[in-house]
Amino acid sequence: MALNYLKKSLFSVKLSKEMDSRELRKRFLDFFEKRGHTIVPSSSLIPSDPSVLFTTAGMQQFKEYFLGKPSPYGNRVTSCQKCFRTSDIDEIGDSKHLTFFEMLGNFSFAMSAKSSGEGGEDYFKEETISWALEFLIGNLKIPLEKLWFTYFKGEGEIPEDKESLKILEDLKIPQERIRKFGKKDNFWGPTGKRGPCGPTVEIHYNLAGKPCQKGKNCIPNCDCGRFVELWNLVFNEYEQDQEGKISPLAQKGVDTGMGLERVTMVLEEKESIFETDLFSPIIFEIKKMTGQREISSFERLYTPPIAFEKEFEKIKYQRPFRIITDHIRASVFLASEGILPSNIERGYVLRRVLRRTIRLGKLLNLPGGFLIPLAKKVIEIYKDIYPEIFSKETDILTVFQNEEERFSKTLERGLSQFEKLLKLKIKNEKLKVIKGEEAFDFYQSYGFPLELTEEIALEEGFKVDKEGFLEAQRKHQEISRAGAEKKFGGVGKEATYEATKLHSATHLLQAALRKILGEHIKQMGSDITPQRLRFDFSHPQKMSVEEIKKVEDLVNQKIKEGLEVKREEMPYAKAIKSGALAFFKERYPKIISVYSIGNPSDPSGQVFSKEICAGPHVKKTGELGHFKIVKEESLGSGMRRIRAVLE
Repeated sequence: MALNYLKKSLFSVKLSKEMDSRELRKRFLDFFEKRGHTIVPSSSLIPSDPSVLFTTAGMQQFKEYFLGKPSPYGNRVTSCQKCFRTSDIDEIGDSKHLTFFEMLGNFSFAMSAKSSGEGGEDYFKEETISWALEFLIGNLKIPLEKLWFTYFKGEGEIPEDKESLKILEDLKIPQERIRKFGKKDNFWGPTGKRGPCGPTVEIHYNLAGKPCQKGKNCIPNCDCGRFVELWNLVFNEYEQDQEGKISPLAQKGVDTGMGLERVTMVLEEKESIFETDLFSPIIFEIKKMTGQREISSFERLYTPPIAFEKEFEKIKYQRPFRIITDHIRASVFLASEGILPSNIERGYVLRRVLRRTIRLGKLLNLPGGFLIPLAKKVIEIYKDIYPEIFSKETDILTVFQNEEERFSKTLERGLSQFEKLLKLKIKNEKLKVIKGEEAFDFYQSYGFPLELTEEIALEEGFKVDKEGFLEAQRKHQEISRAGAEKKFGGVGKEATYEATKLHSATHLLQAALRKILGEHIKQMGSDITPQRLRFDFSHPQKMSVEEIKKVEDLVNQKIKEGLEVKREEMPYAKAIKSGALAFFKERYPKIISVYSIGNPSDPSGQVFSKEICAGPHVKKTGELGHFKIVKEESLGSGMRRIRAVLE
């Protein structure tokens, strides 16, 4: 057993200095492959779980296997997973927080009552903790005396994790370096609203090697920056349902996550993740553009979050470089997934980080088009690890160029107006508050995401009425919706037959675009009148004459085939699982409508189009007539627009 091995071999070692991030990835995956794990490639940043926007943890692609579905990879897997989180975005710029990061993990599914241990298909706490220490100490040569351990102390109806405590004690971990915490720190999950969850053992590294400024009793989870969490070992013993109720899992499982960037920082003996081989080439490019100028205004412009207030003196001149570096890296990976800047969901997140980057670039006086060389540097670093970002380089750069051009036109004007607003408020008002309507006006007029307005306001000592912003946005949407219903000729119960035909033609158009141009095509908006349809979609470049003709021909072919338009009612989750498209996340009712367009006699059961939609539609495609694209044009930021008619 690994436990017996470690009892004999826990000794002080010298940290290995000849290891970079690439070697760390390889060593981790090799280590667990030798212990019976199948290496599984990283899944997409866009998860199959509709309750979350992004993949935030390594276990998400394996979530259903913890809940009993048989794993096609076996019950032991390991991976290096691309992850994206917005929860730490306000702390970006300190030594260890990121939006995009890579998570190394090992997983065990279907832990039964008769565990077969190290030589079998499943394992649980003893092997997990022992292997983690064997890898950190024996393989990476991290000294044991630098490691601290935390475990779950019990909370509510969930008992203390005494089993993990005993394993740590059996491994001769000094008692003073084992600490217990509650749910906030040592209980993980689920991802989304429901799923597996459980107590954790977390392994922390003592960065400073000296007492905390707050006192001699500093321990992990202190916000002083002395400790950094390296590895989270999650023991999935429970399942949380939609209402938040927790009950025991029928089969237990293991889910671990180790931050690649943080461990690289430790191995390279750096003071922050941004000094490692993953980030320093990008920061070097930024500094070349600035000419290494001192920027004294940053002390005024950047008010640090409380979490790293004491660290701020040391990093205040570095923080803008770090934010740009994090955001440009994250944006490259988001854009590689086919996500485009927009005002909704994932597109909004991409737009937010890109526009924050563009603004910081302006403050640093970076040259126009600075996103492009930085994006190329990111692609250069990762092209061998994630080939998909290299293959989509042109698309990524096009998205960045379009967004920079689009936002740069209004940024300076918006900042000037913002400054005027602040001066008026300082002169005439006692409270330093930006009203919701005022913040929404900057969103509408200058493309400032709410978070960017909040950040600029904070720098000048102002707050933004967020609730007021959301209320102003809601009122605007209601007015727009009312106008749209009037303009569309009453698409709905009062729809004209011609508008209904064009509505069905829009479904055919979207399916044809995805088949001809690729599945990155996503609807970004539409407008239907009794005379024509307008369809906005994601695509990084102008359609060629040949592509337009192919799309027209495919739509007309499906019209000629007289395919059946079938409506079904089902729960949203079932619709998504069945392959129905849904690009606009709304508050759906419990039961939604799914429209499928296909041949009912096709033995394969495949359909040409399947979308969540409220209707109305024709009964068969043969009713539509001849489909003709009359115009294809750019909307900027990687978006195109098609206008089409039925003749």
